[in-house]
Amino acid sequence: MASFPRRARAFTLLEVMIVIAIILALGGLVGIALFQRREEAKTGLAQSDMNTLKSSINWFYSDFDRVPTTEEGVVVLWDKAQLDDPEQEPKWKGYMQKPLEKDRWDHEWGYEQVSRTSYKLWSVGPDGEEGSDDDISVTESVLPGGTSEDEGGVTEDLLPPDTGGGGGGN
Repeated sequence: MASFPRRARAFTLLEVMIVIAIILALGGLVGIALFQRREEAKTGLAQSDMNTLKSSINWFYSDFDRVPTTEEGVVVLWDKAQLDDPEQEPKWKGYMQKPLEKDRWDHEWGYEQVSRTSYKLWSVGPDGEEGSDDDISVTESVLPGGTSEDEGGVTEDLLPPDTGGGGGGN
């Protein structure tokens, strides 16, 4: 009987290149998906940071009966030297354990006092441009159920609802 030599079967260079290309393509798709999730996570963390600032502003309001002024900004929540009136320093408490000077994209927080009891807080988002679609902002009132207070008194949206209990005049 004649014996035929066995030929070793190996992958050709072309087959190896095709497998590498498929692996790279799949890796690229996974990388893109992870990058998008990373940006979503940063946005979620920025909103969480904003909630921390809002809570600290509420604590500030409970001690000073006002929200921080625009000039004081959010810095006053961790630095009492930023108070407009140095005589109020004895009332000041550390409202935040560590400073939160910048958002998750390394931009300073935007802050503006709207009235004695309300404020606007914002982050310019990943693009760093104010007024774009990726901004995160909130206008808050420290009073429950309201959005602002005028100098002359409480606006209508801060008044308790009329219960309609027939409280006619006596």
